[in-house]
Parts: sequence; structure tokens; C-alpha cells
Amino acid sequence: MSAAFRFGLVLVATLAAPALAAGKDPRFALPVDCEIGTLCTVQNYLDHAPGPGAKDQNCGSLTYNGHRGIDIRLPSLRAMTAGVAVLAAAPGIVLRVRDGEPDISFRERGEDAVRGREAGNSVIVDHGGGWRSQYSHMGNGSIAVKPGRWVETGTRLGLIGLSGKSEFPHLHFALTRNGHIRDPFTGRAPESGCGQGGTSLWNAEAQAALAYRAGGLLDAGFAPGPLDPGSALGATLPPAPGPKSPALVFWTAAWGLRAGDREEIRLLGPDGEILAEWSGQAPSDKAQSLRYAGRKRRGASWPPGTYRGEYRVTRQENGGAVAVIETAREIEVP
Repeated sequence: MSAAFRFGLVLVATLAAPALAAGKDPRFALPVDCEIGTLCTVQNYLDHAPGPGAKDQNCGSLTYNGHRGIDIRLPSLRAMTAGVAVLAAAPGIVLRVRDGEPDISFRERGEDAVRGREAGNSVIVDHGGGWRSQYSHMGNGSIAVKPGRWVETGTRLGLIGLSGKSEFPHLHFALTRNGHIRDPFTGRAPESGCGQGGTSLWNAEAQAALAYRAGGLLDAGFAPGPLDPGSALGATLPPAPGPKSPALVFWTAAWGLRAGDREEIRLLGPDGEILAEWSGQAPSDKAQSLRYAGRKRRGASWPPGTYRGEYRVTRQENGGAVAVIETAREIEVP
């Protein structure tokens, strides 16, 4: 989400802090303490399309109009509650912080409630040479540093949260040089356009971890009835179906779907019978998509055994269908 914000805090000078490096651009480490592609996901990149419309650095659709950072998201509120640390991406001096903003989606609070505090709980670090990094939407009460403190690469700044103008738990990470936005994947200003190449500002480890992924799975599981994204990706898991559940549902939550992607989902019984299935094409780009397939109980109880759910997303690329997401889950009903 947008992370522009204002502060009324005064920078505290720290004469004992190590000198900032001069003459050499910093290389930035992964700013979160989680595995990308397993727990964390890059949901949005910088918008490289000048004017209206939106394109990420690869001319893909993983961004939105005017986005000026990268959003590293958690799959659910339960993952946020467990706690994932936000880390300083390079050495520097903490310039400004904000804390005290609640972890509530702005869709619930309203835009007026976050006006002027769109970035939520945030930290800005000065790395010298005109370079600054900004860490936004962190957890309420989690900020672990104060203005004037020297931080090393990997110093804990706080936790990923849902504060400010945010719809899902994530870190919005942004870089500027002399006040101008720079894309850490290309080193370029986003106004230069997509597909222009450039020089990565990430260190080797972060660059490998942040390899471009054009869609993926957030979570999947089983429930005793239909559900919405709020309950599927909430603070607690949906209740597991049992022998007397009124229905048995397999659900999936995915990110990064593109218009034309084909989704297939099905639920299989203990004997391999297909109990429910659905397939269709995404009508438009989807930042997040919830699908489920299920069946109502037809007898006194569900037959005991192992029930299996399968989900697959394919995309047309280079003249053929490529699997973007493939997952399967199982549940034992006694």
C-alpha cells in the first residue's frame, strides 16, 4: 500500500555512531526475518508505468498505479500474530519512527482515520550518500529503535503489521536517494519505465531470495462450510470438519492471478470419488483469490477416511500452459 507519510519528530544526533560510508552505494539485505516463497511473499513491486496504468519492473502486473515500494506480505493474521521481525537492510542511523497505530485494515477504519499516517508504524534509516530506507505498516507497539540510534544490517526494527493504509499484513519497503525513489531490483527511478534492466541494489543473498515470482499460494485447508477471505486468512484457523459437520469444504487462497489464468479445484473422498470440483478462467488480474469446493453431508455422518483437496493454476506462456500453482492437502475424518 501507499507509504508516504509525515513526521513531527526531531532527529537526535548521536556523535558516537560509526561514520556512514561515503562514495559507494550500499547493498541491501532482506528486510524481513522470514523465508520468501514459503511464509513471506512479494505481493507488489514498484509501479514502472509512467502515467495511468501499472507495470512492475518486468512489465508484469504485480503492482498498482503509483506504488513506490515493495510489499512483502504474510499470508494471514495468524502469521502476523506469531510475529515476524522487520530488519535493517543496511547499516545507518535511525532518523524517524512512529508507533501507536492500530493493526486494523483501513477498509474497516476508513481512509479518513489514516490520513497523514498512511504508512502506519514506521522507521526511516539514513545510510549515508543520500540513501534512506523506509519500513512501513509495522505492528502496533513493536518498534524497537529510537531516532539517533545506529543500526547494523539485520538489527531488529519491529514486526510486520497491519497499520496505516494497509489491507493485509505486510512490510512496505522503500528506498530513496536524495529524496528520489529508487527500485532496489534495478537501481533505477520507476519513471524510467519497465523492462529497462539496471543494477540490483540487493546483496547476493537477498537477490536470490527475492527472485521474481508471478503468483503463488497463500494458504489452503479444510472447513465445515463456505468461508470468506477474512475467516480463511484470519487470526485463527477455520475449524476442522468432523464426522457430523454439515459440509466438508476444501479452500485455497492464492495471490498474483492474471486475467486468463485457469483455476482448477476439487475435493476427493476416501475412495477417490470426486465429491466436488470447479474450474474456470480468471476474468481479470487478481491480487488475491479465494476458491473452495465442497459438498453437504448426505448421511448421518461422513464416511471415515482421508479426504484430499487439490488446486492448480495454469497460465498461457510462450504458446503453452505453465503451472503457476499446484498444491494438495489431506485431512483425516475419524
